[in-house]
Amino acid sequence: MSVPSSLPILDALHDIAGYLAERKSLRTTLTDILRTLEQRLGLLRTHIVVEDPESHNLRLSLCCGQACAHVAYMPGRGVTGRVFSSGKSIIVPLMKDHPDFRNRLFLRSEEELASLGFICVPVQARGRTLGTLSADTPAGNKDDASKQKTLCDFLECVALMIGSHVAWIQKDMDAGAEERSGGEELPVGMDDFVVGQAPAMRAALRQALLAAPSRATVLILGESGSGKELMAEAIHKTSPRRARPFVTLNCAALPSELLEGELFGWRRGAFTNAVQNHRGLFEQADGGTLFLDEIGDLSLQAQAKVLRAIQERRIQSLGSERSVSVDVRLICATNRPLEQLVRDGRFREDLYYRINVFPINMPPLRRRKEDIPLLAGHFLRRFQREYGTSPGGTGQVPELSSPALETLLAWSWPGNVRELQNVMERAFLLCEDGVISTRDLPDLIRCSTRHEEEVHDDGASESLLESVSRLETRLIDEALKASGGNIHEAARKLHITYRMLYYKMKKYGMDYRRYAAPEQVA
Repeated sequence: MSVPSSLPILDALHDIAGYLAERKSLRTTLTDILRTLEQRLGLLRTHIVVEDPESHNLRLSLCCGQACAHVAYMPGRGVTGRVFSSGKSIIVPLMKDHPDFRNRLFLRSEEELASLGFICVPVQARGRTLGTLSADTPAGNKDDASKQKTLCDFLECVALMIGSHVAWIQKDMDAGAEERSGGEELPVGMDDFVVGQAPAMRAALRQALLAAPSRATVLILGESGSGKELMAEAIHKTSPRRARPFVTLNCAALPSELLEGELFGWRRGAFTNAVQNHRGLFEQADGGTLFLDEIGDLSLQAQAKVLRAIQERRIQSLGSERSVSVDVRLICATNRPLEQLVRDGRFREDLYYRINVFPINMPPLRRRKEDIPLLAGHFLRRFQREYGTSPGGTGQVPELSSPALETLLAWSWPGNVRELQNVMERAFLLCEDGVISTRDLPDLIRCSTRHEEEVHDDGASESLLESVSRLETRLIDEALKASGGNIHEAARKLHITYRMLYYKMKKYGMDYRRYAAPEQVA
């Protein structure tokens, strides 16, 4: 076995970073990574095993260029099962000498068992072990122990980089085991920050999930209030930089003469009021992520300095004679047409191409209206936590009445998700008896809805999708009330699976705790 020197490992790391930045399918990306591990590092039978969310057994999901047996592992059994259960890597110096090595997955010969070692590392996302990454290693001389340890350390780094991708593979397995009936759940790691099930939103989340493991510059495009900063934070929190700072700057909130100092800092005495040193945002974000919102509002002078910082990874504070290196992952956002600004000479073309490495389009709320019930429920639960209790004194999260929900669905939402959040906070404070009615909504939204109803023909009716959604919501509401919030019992009453009911409750923003008796919630 050749020594895994720093050069092959760096070559492999370079290839892997490139694959993660490309816009390919998840399985293609992971297969390319497995192939690189074999070609660059001399590993054999690289493969990924993932927990089946239905049976909770471990199933082979991806392998590279080898025939394999169709078997399932029990967590805790064999080397792979032990790594999955413990979350700790295992190095097998020689397969034939290890009591827990079972050789069930690949049809290895006796000669191979006597000449190969094995490395297995956990693949995790959000602190939960999803599966394992494994490979055969040639063995047989005294230097192999240190080589295997080096390879194990590197595979652990690779497993960290691909955790989000493996999470999506597990989602695909779950989707195959259960009918989704209208969508799929949000990516692991993203649903703590971004709420949405609409196709346009899922497309944006898939792009974000692909961008997160890399250091590629991301440009988030979308209207004001569409959630660009939340998407940027989600990318940071699911990236290898999540333990480092996430620093934000709204470029439109400061005059152009102050932006440069905020970005790059200043030294004492650099200008009249500079009474002490100030670290700029690039330095504050060192090792982490810098989010520049509304980057289209940067002055041309500031654009030139940002471009230099991106290219050289060095910045120079105002009043300083030396530059310092910074390691910053840049995420930018804008609601302005940058290409038009470039043509008008108001945005540097070279900077535009530098930041437009990985564009993500955030859909406006009017293009994802099926997310309105989910978002409304999310905001109401947040306000319940922030205010401690609902104004009506019920102690429960308020629920939307059917007329109120119809009114929200009919509005065009020019202010997007931010506008919906403000509307729901107002409704939360005004509602009585734990139910939000149309009178709790702003006059503009109510009047606009009434006008639209008046101009429609008397024979006009709601869409089939809206009718089905309303019927589903009512039936689920009745079943949860009858079962006191017991999801399993409610699922039996509705003659569907627990998983299906749980998905639909998430889709409609319904919380089982709202239906439980007070002593059950405590």
